[in-house]
Amino acid sequence: MEAALWAEKYRPKTLNEMRNQTDIVNRLKKFVETKTMPHCLFAGPPGTGKTTGALCLAHDLFGERYMDLFLELNASDTRGIDVIRTTVKDFARISTISGAPFKILVLDEADNMTGDAQQALRRTMEKYTNTCRFILCCNYSGKIIEPIQSRCAIFRFTPLKHEDVLDYLRFIANNEKIELTDDGLHALIDFAEGDMRRGINILQSATSLSGKIDEDTIYQVVGMAKPEDVKNMLNLTIEGDFIKARESLRNMLLRSGLSGTDILKQIHSEIYKLDIDEQKKVELADAAGEVDFRLVQGADEEVQLGALLAKISLYTK
Repeated sequence: MEAALWAEKYRPKTLNEMRNQTDIVNRLKKFVETKTMPHCLFAGPPGTGKTTGALCLAHDLFGERYMDLFLELNASDTRGIDVIRTTVKDFARISTISGAPFKILVLDEADNMTGDAQQALRRTMEKYTNTCRFILCCNYSGKIIEPIQSRCAIFRFTPLKHEDVLDYLRFIANNEKIELTDDGLHALIDFAEGDMRRGINILQSATSLSGKIDEDTIYQVVGMAKPEDVKNMLNLTIEGDFIKARESLRNMLLRSGLSGTDILKQIHSEIYKLDIDEQKKVELADAAGEVDFRLVQGADEEVQLGALLAKISLYTK
């Protein structure tokens, strides 16, 4: 089995290979046809194709030697004003080669840049527009200053549809000759939550545990409790068997080594599925929020989750 990350191995190379984001891909193809483009702002959740879209656009614009005209920087590592004044400025002002109309500079995670760095970038963008186009990728466009947003065409990436993630993961499994069961595939989809990269990484991690990847393997890899276990624990609580429910909680925390925060998130999801009065669901959701705050502040996981089960037991009587 290859040591390479599958997320990179199976990254699309051209716009035609990209999954979902149909409207965005069609707009980018227009840039390829006209050989011109504005500065761009790619905004959206992780793993939805922002960086991949920039790479595919550069490949389709410039051909196989596109890396000569392309530079990618991660703004999380290079978030200060000095990098804008040196690395970015030096790349932007150098004339293009091979008759290319411009170069492309991608700033990934641009919403992590400081305010001063963004102001310096704004000036660089307008000064070197004849030789360079900027693509800023971010999770939250609201963290990008207005002067930069007004200079960019904004593309909003959405979480990938479940069927698109499902098809691609099944393709990778077949290509890597992995036995992936239907329940394992659907568990992967649930954890990916529209993030293709996350789904691929979980799939690759699961192959180190078993040649056959099923639901149990996926839950073991991600370190999460199975929904049935959480549901059974809550049912025991509702039925008044608090001691057994608490023992189930201890098994998850101590024997399985699961995170209290992750268990709390699963409890929160299951609360809305309980067969109880709507008002009680509201009260339990509020109680879960209070426990989450206490865990963030460093409170003991077992004590806080045990207290939440006690509240659920009282609320549902």
